[in-house]
Amino acid sequence: MNHAICRRIMKSVMCLLLSPVLVLGSFTPEAASAGFAASWPYKAGKLGASQMVVVTASSSRSTTGVLTLRENRDGSWKTVLSGIPVTLGASGIGKTKEGDKRTPSGVFRLGEAFGSAAGPEGLKLPYSKVGSRDYWIDDPGAAEYNQRVTFTRDPGSRWASYERLLHPLYKYAVVVRYNDEPVVPGKGSAIFLHIWRGAGQPTAGCIAMSESNLLKLMKLLDPELSPAIAIGIAK
Repeated sequence: MNHAICRRIMKSVMCLLLSPVLVLGSFTPEAASAGFAASWPYKAGKLGASQMVVVTASSSRSTTGVLTLRENRDGSWKTVLSGIPVTLGASGIGKTKEGDKRTPSGVFRLGEAFGSAAGPEGLKLPYSKVGSRDYWIDDPGAAEYNQRVTFTRDPGSRWASYERLLHPLYKYAVVVRYNDEPVVPGKGSAIFLHIWRGAGQPTAGCIAMSESNLLKLMKLLDPELSPAIAIGIAK
């Protein structure tokens, strides 16, 4: 066998031997942190979002994080709001299925605002006040899965699982448009920005914060900037 063929064979063998090391190495916390910081601005651009809510957790198991609001001004992302403490899902981030108590990771558009209280003064987002007949359906077998509905009869007669939107934690809330284009049954539903139970108390998968901080954020969100949210790991 000539030397050129031998060298090609040895190079292929070395690539195969080293590739698991390289793949495993890419999943270090430092790599995940760097990857998120680099990827969300690119994904924001793909969505056409000029305003980004950025939520960072220290690991995939974290139940708390920090929120910042950034805006793209002349091609540069500027911080508008920072240092907002938030609580996350009881099982951390990286949602894969309904009921796993994880907050989704990735980049998603933000939807409308809603709440049991009257719309806050100065709000730019579309806002609707909810009542006792408003629900969010989290029954994966339902045609209305991951949708808001108004229903005048007993919801238990129609759906196996649902959330009542007339709830103290939903005094004010913003929809995170996770799993809606298209809706995949069982992938997860009813993800919102909403008021927390208290500092350090995890959610079932939403992003929660104090009422004062939520109102501060909501009043800065501008539909003309196509706001979105990025959730990931950062040191």
